[in-house]
Amino acid sequence: MLSISVKEFLYWKKKQLSKGGDQQSLTFLIECLGGISNKDLNLSIINFEGKLHLKKNLDFLESIWEYHLYSSSPIQYLCGATFWRDLKLKVTDKVLIPRPETELLVDIVSKIFGKKSQKVYFAELGTGSGAISIALALAYPLWKGVATDIDEEVLEIAIKNYRNSSNESNLEFYCGHWWNPLKSFQGKFDLAISNPPYIPRDTYENLPKEVKNFEPKIALFGGDDGLKHISEIIQKAPFFLKENGWLILENHFDQGKKVKQLFIKNKFQSVEIVNDLSGVGRFTIGRYK
Repeated sequence: MLSISVKEFLYWKKKQLSKGGDQQSLTFLIECLGGISNKDLNLSIINFEGKLHLKKNLDFLESIWEYHLYSSSPIQYLCGATFWRDLKLKVTDKVLIPRPETELLVDIVSKIFGKKSQKVYFAELGTGSGAISIALALAYPLWKGVATDIDEEVLEIAIKNYRNSSNESNLEFYCGHWWNPLKSFQGKFDLAISNPPYIPRDTYENLPKEVKNFEPKIALFGGDDGLKHISEIIQKAPFFLKENGWLILENHFDQGKKVKQLFIKNKFQSVEIVNDLSGVGRFTIGRYK
């Protein structure tokens, strides 16, 4: 541990922000690699003459910050981790950085199934870092889940994240395209959930460079209209869901009505568009028969 005065650290922090970037990213770097949370820093300011204890020295943190500013590389990739709900997850540039709005998927599941101890069998398609499945497996230890991803390297990251987060064994991982590796599970799931690639071509071409140049295209691009993967998942879902099984999808902010029609076309009932915290129709849910 490296000891530094609060006064010196705050001066350093102010200097870094004067170079550019946003405070949220710098705060993330300080917490993730420096080992000082924003809460700890706020408390330490009360004692301006006190000391802080860093895991990494300021020169190292500054070099990461300057590379972030120069390259536009997401700070999460440079730190090799991200925070999501109450999880700290390993991420690399093979994995989409899980967004805060996606956290609501877990809340939607909780609203549907409640806090009951009932056993639920769930599947997550395209798990990426494993965030959604791991959060559900931890919240509901009596549940059992399977998570898929098409990329073996990505799946290894998800498995490591699960092992680092839990001592349980209620989550399994399978490599393959959407439903394909789950053929032996037909008719067994109470719940299927996915945050698939849904960004339309025109929107993808105009994404900020820190997203387009660094995050995996395979996890973002959803075809010309953004509905390529969503359509496939919905069409095949009835073969894998139990009677009254639920499908929950994240979609682009302007796709809700179209996704709802795809649900209805494939004989889903209780179909609903759910808004995120910004009032945007970010999720579509439905129950099969």
